[in-house]
Amino acid sequence: MPVSPPLAKAAEEKPHYLGHRDRLRERFVAGGADALPDYELLELLLFRLIPRSDTKPVAKALLARFGTLAEVLGAPAELLREVKGVGPSVALDLKIVAATAQRMARSAVRGREVLSSWNNVLDYCRAAMAFEAREQFRILFLDKKNGLIADEVQQTGTVDHTPVYPREVIKRALELSATAIILVHNHPTQPISITLDH
Repeated sequence: MPVSPPLAKAAEEKPHYLGHRDRLRERFVAGGADALPDYELLELLLFRLIPRSDTKPVAKALLARFGTLAEVLGAPAELLREVKGVGPSVALDLKIVAATAQRMARSAVRGREVLSSWNNVLDYCRAAMAFEAREQFRILFLDKKNGLIADEVQQTGTVDHTPVYPREVIKRALELSATAIILVHNHPTQPISITLDH
């Protein structure tokens, strides 16, 4: 049975986002990550996670909900799944990417003079804990050159408070031979609120 011209034309047409995917990949290859805004970089990642769908609306919805790329990756899986187009497997894959990014950030910061790049420390802390559902008291232990020795969660509390024991902080600093510490405390009721003390 012959196919009518309108049906034949529709069968030949490819989804509009296929060409878009190729163009984004080419821009990334040519200019690196700096050539793309955050939503397009997130789109590139989502291409792999959502193979046969337009990922631009999902990327934009994630950024609209959470604010920044770091905060998208730092968001809990259950909150990611609330965004239309993000199912359990996509949320899990984003958390795997987040864990990889956090490991890279720790490696990049460890051994460097963290205070010479205060914004990097803030970005690192936001990515690690901005969307934690419970309050955390985290300590960054530094050596005499302000290089990061360790990043540890010292206490985890409830949604609105966490206990802090100064003797435990001092004890751990002595165990690690730290000469300085940065105390980090998040505020789950204010998703991107983090307090740092040095």
